[in-house]
Amino acid sequence: MNRAARITLIVATALASVGFIALAIWQLQRLSWKEDLIARVERQVHAEPVVPPPASALVSKADEYRRLRLRGHFEPHEVLVQATTELGGGYWVVAPLRLDDGTAVLINRGFVPPERRSPEQHAAPAGQVDLTGLLRLTETGGGPLRKNVPAEGRWYSRDVAGIAGQLGVADRVAPYFVDEAADPAQPRRWPRPGLTVIRFANNHAVYAATWLALAAMSAAAAVYLVREERRRIPS
Repeated sequence: MNRAARITLIVATALASVGFIALAIWQLQRLSWKEDLIARVERQVHAEPVVPPPASALVSKADEYRRLRLRGHFEPHEVLVQATTELGGGYWVVAPLRLDDGTAVLINRGFVPPERRSPEQHAAPAGQVDLTGLLRLTETGGGPLRKNVPAEGRWYSRDVAGIAGQLGVADRVAPYFVDEAADPAQPRRWPRPGLTVIRFANNHAVYAATWLALAAMSAAAAVYLVREERRRIPS
């Protein structure tokens, strides 16, 4: 290896070390963000339920998983959204709840397996209902590699605007949906509510440690190469 190639290798290993340090810092920043997120969600899912934001409200990530209490009546329409849960594959049953002020809120009433997809097997309660649940942000587009096809009634994500349009409640619908909470009085009912997954992968500390280890190895390689280069220089 000639001298120019050796110098290039030294520079490359030094730059790699700097790059790995930058990645480690980024992962530590992500760790702080993720810990704040987990703490916020934990507070919100265990807080007292509050009234739902109005249809005109601008909701953000900071509002997701907030506990809500709602009162209204279910309209006689629903959409089935394909889902995979701890109970297996099946569907979320999404139906509009008309609040007393006229606002429609899409409620994810829970999960049904394929053999219980018929509406008569999971009919919504008649009359006024009170329920609690978690505010969730709209899921536009569809699922991985699969787009929603409203014209064919195929839904892979809980797209509020799209589902509201199909159900005919788009004129005054809240810009979020609600995952209905489990009902202790009916633990085996269908649809089965309370299956919201509230787990966040938090491997940022491991990733940061990995990048720091690679940075140290690259720095050590650079130092070794510099020493070797110095030995080659005649006294």
